[in-house]
Amino acid sequence: MYPNPELQNAIISANASSGFIATTREGKPLRMALVDDDGNIVEAGNDVRWAAWSICSTALHNLWECQGHLVIHSSPPGDPEVIRRLALKAAA
Repeated sequence: MYPNPELQNAIISANASSGFIATTREGKPLRMALVDDDGNIVEAGNDVRWAAWSICSTALHNLWECQGHLVIHSSPPGDPEVIRRLALKAAA
């Protein structure tokens, strides 16, 4: 099915009321981040955690509704603001 790698230094858990929860193996809280190929942190924190949870939950719900072929986005495809930000980043 899908890979389920064992993380060496972190634990990610989840429940319906808290979403994803990331901690070190010692239990210290961690923040989730999106990192580009150059190692730059593009987004980090609770917004990333909740966006990932929302997309995951929606994808699972769609699967239960026999709509698993649908792709879930964190913003509407073609969102002018997202396109503008990506264009500015590409031009930099």
